[in-house]
Amino acid sequence: MNWPILLLFASMAVCFIIRMPISLSMLSASIIYLLAARPTDLGETFTVITGNTYSNYTMLAAPLFIFMANVMNESEVTDKMFAFCNGLLGRLKGGTAEVNVLISLIFSGMTGSAIADASGIGTMEIEQMKKEGYDAEFSSAITAASATIGPIFPPSIPMIIYAMLSGASIGKLFMGGMVPGVLLAVVLAIYVYIISAKRNYPAGVVMTRKEFGVATLKALPALLTVIILLGGIYTGVCTPTEAGALASAYAILISVCIYRTMGPKKLWKVVQKSAANTATLALLTGTSMLFSYIISWEQVSQSIAAAVLSITDNKYLFLLVVNVVFLFLGCIMDVSTIQLVFVPMILPLVKAMNIDLVHFGVIICFNMMIGLSTPPFGMLLFIVAGIGKCKIGGVIKEIIPMVLIMIALLLFLTYCPQFVMFLPNHVH
Repeated sequence: MNWPILLLFASMAVCFIIRMPISLSMLSASIIYLLAARPTDLGETFTVITGNTYSNYTMLAAPLFIFMANVMNESEVTDKMFAFCNGLLGRLKGGTAEVNVLISLIFSGMTGSAIADASGIGTMEIEQMKKEGYDAEFSSAITAASATIGPIFPPSIPMIIYAMLSGASIGKLFMGGMVPGVLLAVVLAIYVYIISAKRNYPAGVVMTRKEFGVATLKALPALLTVIILLGGIYTGVCTPTEAGALASAYAILISVCIYRTMGPKKLWKVVQKSAANTATLALLTGTSMLFSYIISWEQVSQSIAAAVLSITDNKYLFLLVVNVVFLFLGCIMDVSTIQLVFVPMILPLVKAMNIDLVHFGVIICFNMMIGLSTPPFGMLLFIVAGIGKCKIGGVIKEIIPMVLIMIALLLFLTYCPQFVMFLPNHVH
């Protein structure tokens, strides 16, 4: 590697050490590289990168899903969803903890965000579990673990970004995430049942048939959001971006006209919050594309690919190494950093080994979501510990078995790709 590219990585390292935000780190390091290596092309490079990034139709889906998630959180739709799930699973031992898992699966079909799940409906879940006698640490841990379902089961904002980086089909990525998302919910529900029996956690709310019918009717308009979103995509009626726009409009409609929980002030607050979230994502995406452009120009990815292929061309060993490395990175780094900096570096190697981009995208997204709940720096751990008003050490102790279960499922999906690829290969 020449000295400008070494300067790029050195600048990135310094930015990480001084804890500069990832977007500003990539931007600063990229500018330093361009000034050192290609000062005359600086303006043209920025024009090309920003033009190609922000004119990408795929990226329009992300702010639409962000907006829809914020509408759902602010309009108190989660109350109806919680009551409906209670009616389904309340009779079980540890019923409210089971509801925690189920509602994350349903809610993920509306938001695609682990942070939105944990910080939105997670507040209600933890408070209710603590009232019923669950340990605060366990309540917080299962909320963090179940929130990881959000970006795996469609729609998924990380998958949209991966599609932009790799060129993989968003529709197929969404379909590929459906079975893993359901499997994760099932294994977490089994774990909850075992722990609830062992610790004698109580059953949840037991409803009569009439009460459950009322709860279902109230939740039905919100449940239709998932059908509109996924049905529109998989029937081919609309693209993921168009489905996001349609579902966002429907979310506003039910919040304003049916549930009547959102007025002009709340809607304006949602618009402002969504604009801020989108701006953050746009800055991250733009700077990551600039960084990836430099990596590509300097053929760093090709050098890494050649070095790895000189050691082994066994794709199964490669997938194991990638999982281990990304799990380690997930323990110490932010998800956006991993996805935007490291994924583009290994994509040429993925293609060289003929690994399906959809399968790889799903397991990488799954891997990164585990990182959100992995000690010591998983972001979800700090969010749920704050909501549950408990010590982070206690949450870590409770979540370690759940993380191990998720890692086991990740390895299963890595080496049994048919469970990921069944729907993408058979649904058109």
